Amino acid sequence: MTYLIIKSLHIVIVIAWFAGLFYLVRLFVYHTEAMDAEEPKRTILSEQYHIMESRLHKIICTPAMVLTWILGITMIIYNGGEWFKINTWLHSKMIFVLILTIYHERNRKIIKQLHKGIKTMSSESFRLYNEVPTLLLLIIILLAVCKNMLNIGYALLGILIFAVVMVLFMKAYKKIRLNKRS
Repeated sequence: MTYLIIKSLHIVIVIAWFAGLFYLVRLFVYHTEAMDAEEPKRTILSEQYHIMESRLHKIICTPAMVLTWILGITMIIYNGGEWFKINTWLHSKMIFVLILTIYHERNRKIIKQLHKGIKTMSSESFRLYNEVPTLLLLIIILLAVCKNMLNIGYALLGILIFAVVMVLFMKAYKKIRLNKRS
């Protein structure tokens, strides 16, 4: 029962972490667009977005990331070293969670740069950047659910096709959005 409680908490905390990351980068989109606005709107919005980004990262995303790692490692310890050795899916999953952690830390740097008035990407680039956790979530869930049964070649091909479809959808949506403005 203890293990199932730890696993349940792990899943809930992972959801919180991803929700925070999705919202955070959406704030980057709006923050970047606000930087192109006229004064005083630019300053007012930029300051508000900075407060929202900083708090979201510090109060939700970072604690969720730390707890995700703690609970995940706790489950590995609970299952033992031999279990860890034979479950190669978990090794791959941990690599993708590490990539997500790097993404998380990159966002902290972006918050600081945006606060200084430095645009690191355009709003369109941030929209694409916001799909990185979507792809990581897909990969991590596939690994966790399918475990050692997952054919990594087919999985990567499917994820690549999914990524291409996402990019095409985003380009089509941008075109629709620009046509509505005209």
